[in-house]
This record gives sequence, C-alpha cells and structure tokens, in this order.
Amino acid sequence: MRNDTRLLFNAYLARQAELNGVTNATAKFSVAPTVEQKLEDRIRESADFLKLINVVPVDQQSGEKLGLGISQPAAGRTDTSQNDRQPRNLVALDSRDYTAIQTNFDTAIKYSQLDAWAKFPDFQVRVRNQTTQQIARDRLMIGWNGQTAAANTDLLANPLLQDVNIGWLKHIRTDAPARVMDGVKIGNAAGADYKTFDAAVFDAVNELLDQWHAEASDLVVIVGRQLLNDKYLGLLNSADAPTEKVALQTLMLSRTIGGKQAISVPYFPPRSILITSPDNLSIYWQNGTRRRMIQDNPKRDRIEDFQSVNEAYVVEDLGKAALIDGIELPSTEQDGWA
Repeated sequence: MRNDTRLLFNAYLARQAELNGVTNATAKFSVAPTVEQKLEDRIRESADFLKLINVVPVDQQSGEKLGLGISQPAAGRTDTSQNDRQPRNLVALDSRDYTAIQTNFDTAIKYSQLDAWAKFPDFQVRVRNQTTQQIARDRLMIGWNGQTAAANTDLLANPLLQDVNIGWLKHIRTDAPARVMDGVKIGNAAGADYKTFDAAVFDAVNELLDQWHAEASDLVVIVGRQLLNDKYLGLLNSADAPTEKVALQTLMLSRTIGGKQAISVPYFPPRSILITSPDNLSIYWQNGTRRRMIQDNPKRDRIEDFQSVNEAYVVEDLGKAALIDGIELPSTEQDGWA
C-alpha cells in the first residue's frame, strides 16, 4: 500500500486497540463489551430485515430459547370455589434448546482498495463498513438457507452458507414438519393444488398456524424471488432500487397475499413462502465470545480481519410459522409443472 495509506491504516489499528483496551490489534483479542454491542447494532442497521427481527445477546452458549413474543391467549375464568386460578405463561410452550456455535467472519481488503479509500475523510468507516455489511448479508443467507453446522465449511459447494449453521427454515422443517406444505402446485393449470397464491396462503394461515395466531395483525408473507414477476405477484414498488441497496433491502410488494402484507427478503429461497411475524425470528449471539485480529499480509497484498462470535438462529414460536416449500408453477416449456 502507499505510504499515506499506511499512515491511515496504522491509525485505524491504533484506534481499534484503544477502543478494546489492548496494546496491539494485530494480536488476537476479545472485543470489549461496548464495542461488541456497537458492532452488533451496526450489523443490524446494515440490513432492513435484521432491524425487524430479534438480534439479542445471551449469556450461555446453550440453553432454552428465550420465548420472545406472545404464544397464547391470557383471558379465561376459574370457579375459585373449586379450583385455584392458574396464570398462563404467555411465552412459547415448547421447550426447545438453542446452541450458539462459533461462526467465523474472516475478510480481506486488497491494498489497492485501501489506496482508493485513502483520499476520503471517512477512511476508517469504509474499512469498518465492508465487514459489517458482509456479516449482515451472511446472516440473512444462513437464516434462510442454513442446513448444517459443519466442522469445515465449503463455500464452493454451499454458496449460500448452507453448512455454516442451522437456519430458521431448517428448524421449521425439522422441528415442526406438520406446519410445512411441500411440493405445492399453484397456478391456473390442470393438477393445481391452488389456483392462486392468495388461496394457498389463506389455507396455510388457517390450517398450519395455531388458531390464536391466524388473525394476528403482524403476520407477513415472505416470498421467494422466482415468484416475483408480474404474472404472479405484480411489480415491485422498489424495482428501480440500486443493486447494492437491494442486496440488503427488504422490499415491500405492491399487493397483499391472502390478506397479509407480502415482502421480499434477500437470499430467501426462490420457490418458497413463509408466513410468520418478523419478531418470531431471532439471532442469539453469546456475550463475550467475539474475538478479533487484524493483520497485514504483504504476501497477498492485503489486510486480513479475523472475527468470530458464537451465534444461533431461533424460531421463537413454531405455532406462529407456516412454510409453503418447493412451490411448482405451470410450465409451458415442459407442458406441465416446474
């Protein structure tokens, strides 16, 4: 890197060391609690959908899920001459555990990129934002596509981070298969299960959700990208948004589906529909587990930022989630469904 860039980079290292109370940011260190929380806040602010869900710290690596949100009604009556009144626990009744596992977010920035940023007064912010924005993208990919937590991940085989952690949809498929419709045919063709998306969503809401959630005002319909065209759902309100903005933006569709607001979230499976409330989905990150090291690697003409934190993806109340998976649409080319 250029000499002027080197001065800026050294100042960045000194600032990171100062913030975290260490003498050297190029040796592995534990991120200070206040810095850890600020970093989590910045990651959450980087993606629209992360602002809508729960991204919460937990103290234990493993434990019972927090049960955020309301899972059942509270109203009732008891003949106290015969029985005691029984208060209800309003959090989710199923006692499912979470395990926060280490996730590495290791990134690199080429010297040439740092040299290009050196002329800007917000050099340190640009270096920081590259990492936080990618962590936000990665969390969306894992939440929607995560299938396993492999000891050694393979990005080439799993380009949507399917092997990094178990995501929300996998939890629904595994822990609540009765709340999943799979291989549903939707369209105006022979053999259709439903003629319209409205009918499919209406049926899923009434048949798959717990009854007290079916009329909840905070339910949304999250729709896959292959369903987003004018033949099926109408045009996006934000179709002209810049590519970089769309990469982290939750798009509000121009119509409701089954009476619920429809939205499109980055990296959601292309042929699926999820009905839930955003705050029924959580990412737990374990306090005090974020580790970091920044190093200069002249052998690769880049700086490298090694970060890790323990995290888990949790569906708080499975009774408030319905998944329509593997949707098939009429195909003129195949003269059937695809």
